[in-house]
Amino acid sequence: MVINLRLYIIFSFIPISLPPSLSFPISLSMEQDNPKPPVALIVGVTGMVGVALTEALKKPMALGGPWTVYGVSRRSLPTWFPSSQLDKYFIFDTLNKETTYEILSPLTSKITHLFWLALQVHETEELNISYNSTMLSNVLESLTSSPNSKLTHVTLQTGTKHYMGPIFDPTVSTQLIPHAPPFKEDYPRLPFPNFYYAMEDILVASYSKSFTYSVHRASIIIGASTRSYYNTLLTLSVYALICKHENHPFRYYGNKHSWEHFWDVSDANLLAEQQIWAAITKKAKNQAFNCTNGDVFTWKMLWRVLCDVFDVEFVEFDEKDEFDCVDFMKDKGEVWDKIVEENGLYETKLEEITCFAVSSVVLKLGIQHVCSMNKSREFGFLGYANTLESIKPWVEKLRQMKILP
Repeated sequence: MVINLRLYIIFSFIPISLPPSLSFPISLSMEQDNPKPPVALIVGVTGMVGVALTEALKKPMALGGPWTVYGVSRRSLPTWFPSSQLDKYFIFDTLNKETTYEILSPLTSKITHLFWLALQVHETEELNISYNSTMLSNVLESLTSSPNSKLTHVTLQTGTKHYMGPIFDPTVSTQLIPHAPPFKEDYPRLPFPNFYYAMEDILVASYSKSFTYSVHRASIIIGASTRSYYNTLLTLSVYALICKHENHPFRYYGNKHSWEHFWDVSDANLLAEQQIWAAITKKAKNQAFNCTNGDVFTWKMLWRVLCDVFDVEFVEFDEKDEFDCVDFMKDKGEVWDKIVEENGLYETKLEEITCFAVSSVVLKLGIQHVCSMNKSREFGFLGYANTLESIKPWVEKLRQMKILP
C-alpha cells in the first residue's frame, strides 16, 4: 500500500492553511496501477474541468505522475489557457472519423489514458446521443486501432442527468420523474433516452478488449473557462455585472423551491482530482462515481455570496415577481461588449459564454438536487470542497484570466 503524503500530513496534526476551494485528493487505499511513463489525452481540454485537469496532472505531486499531457479541442487555445502545461495540443473535430484517425493513430503507442470531457449539446436527446456517441467512438477506435496500443484506462465525465433524465429536451422533459435524492450510483436507469447511458454503454462494450474505465457523474460544475456550454458561475457572474452596470436589481430567476431547498455542485478541481485518483487506483477501475463537493447549500445562501463578491444589493426572492431572466438578457449583448471593452477583457460574446435558458430550467426544478458521495468515500477518495467559500476564489481566477473585470 502506498500512503498518500497529504493524508499523512493531516493525521500527523501538522497545522496547514489551504484555499477554501482546494479539495483533498486523499485516499485510504492507494494501491496504484499506472504505466510508466503515463501519457494523458484530454478531449475537451479548454472546458472548466479540462483546465483544472491539465493543471492537476502537471503538479509535482500528481498521483501516478509525472504525466505527459496532450490536449484536444476544436479551436485554437485561448490566451487565458495555461498552454505551458500542455506537452502537445491538437485542433480537430472528433466528429470527423478520418481526421480523428489521421491525428490519433500515430499516438497509439504513447497514449495510456484518455480523459473524456467533451460535450456537444443539441435540441433533442436523440441528437445528443448521436453526436456524442460518434465523437467518443471515433476517438476510441483510433486509439485502439493498433496492436501496439498502450491505452489502459478511459475516464468518462457525465452528470446528474443520469438520475433526472433529459431535462432540457422539450419533447420529453414534462414526462420525467427523477429519482429521489440523494442520487446514488446504483439507481436503475430511467426509461428515457439519455446520451450519458449511451456513452457508458460504449465503454462497457469496449473495455473488455484492452482497457479499464471510470465514470464520473458531476453536478453543476463550478470552474473557470469561456468554453463550457453549461457554465453556471460565469452566467451568474455576467448577469450580476450587467445588473450592476445598469443599476438593475440582481433578482433570482429560479423558483421558491430551489431558493429554499438543498443543492450541491461540483468543483472543477475536485473533479480533476477524483478522475486522476480513479485512473491510477486498482480498486476504482470499472466503476461509476458521483463527484460533488460533499456539502449542500441553498440558492438563497449562494445568492448572498454572489452579491458580496460583485458588490450588488441582495434582493429577497419574491414569488409574485414573474421575472424572466432569459427575456431580460436577450438584448444585453452590447452592454457586455461595453463592459469587456472598458475593462480590457478577453473578447467574448454574451451568447457564447452564458447559458440563461439552461440555468433557468435548472433553477426551476422542483426537487432537491443532492448526490450521495458514500460510494466514493468507501472506495477511498475523501476529497471535498467548501461550496460557498469556493465562489470567491473561482471568480478571482476568472478575473486573473481577464474573463471578468
